[in-house]
Amino acid sequence: MTDRKIKFAVVGCGHIGKRHAEMIHRNGESELVALIDVKPKSELGIGQYTVPFFSSLEDFFNADIDVDVINIATPNGFHAEQSLTALEARKHIVVEKPMALNKQDAEKVIFKALQVHKHVFAVMQNRYSPPSVWIKDLVESGKLGKIYMMQLNCYWNRDNRYYKPGSWHGSKALDGGTLFTQFSHFIDIMYWLFGDIDNIKGKFNDFNHKDLTDFEDSGFVSFDFVNGGMGCINYSTSVWNQNLESSMTIIAENGSIKIGGQYMNEVEYCHIKDYTMPTLAPTNPGNDYGAYKGSAQNHHYVIENVVDVLKGRAPITTNALEGLKVVDMIERIYNS
Repeated sequence: MTDRKIKFAVVGCGHIGKRHAEMIHRNGESELVALIDVKPKSELGIGQYTVPFFSSLEDFFNADIDVDVINIATPNGFHAEQSLTALEARKHIVVEKPMALNKQDAEKVIFKALQVHKHVFAVMQNRYSPPSVWIKDLVESGKLGKIYMMQLNCYWNRDNRYYKPGSWHGSKALDGGTLFTQFSHFIDIMYWLFGDIDNIKGKFNDFNHKDLTDFEDSGFVSFDFVNGGMGCINYSTSVWNQNLESSMTIIAENGSIKIGGQYMNEVEYCHIKDYTMPTLAPTNPGNDYGAYKGSAQNHHYVIENVVDVLKGRAPITTNALEGLKVVDMIERIYNS
């Protein structure tokens, strides 16, 4: 694959799927060869793409179009099933978060990928934001010393402008829960920095989503890190009118840090022994979904990593086992 473009097809042409298609189209070493969605093409706002359009993965594969990678950007509940279908067809996959809604299904995807010798790229694009890259280096370098405490706060607004009648958002079967759809990126960052958790204790409530969703809108979760230290996650989608913040505060042996903003995209506090804070590159603005903003716009890094891996230039940034661990941690939090 070193001397030709990597061929992609995108399944699911909603907000995130369009983002995938755009980033593939912009990448000089990539080629978009098909778009797939159950809705009619005329309703999706993808008229700028002249590639073939299909209503199912099966129809696409029956057309025998040459493709290397299937990007799965459908509702959460379809991720595992469609991943297995694409892997069975011997294609690499890029799967949006979460890669499944339970650990067992995520394990099936990984097992199938190993069987057919194909890559699974788990999309966790917030890892690419400058504050995330910076804090990862700080933790791994040992400059912070022992980690004592970590607090993750995720306070967003998701009301009837987001949970619309007939939408998959809010469905237990297709959405999975607040931690899966809204805040899994931040749980991934926590796992990436500090590793696995145990001794989990959770408390959950549904303050103002009883008529909108099948699950909780708020929670307090405490735990210990397997590698040492303790942590907590406080989250809610019941914030009035607009997002408040997503922040992480770290109390460590040699100093304290807080990264905040709506998507943990700003360094709000840094005081570390014998350390001078560097100037970080600006963070890309968040995706604008009408009244809502999502995670930082870093999907171009995801596509670049896929190309680099398939051309033998780099390792996977977020591998399937890390995607599995995020699913496993969320499942254990809910079971607590």
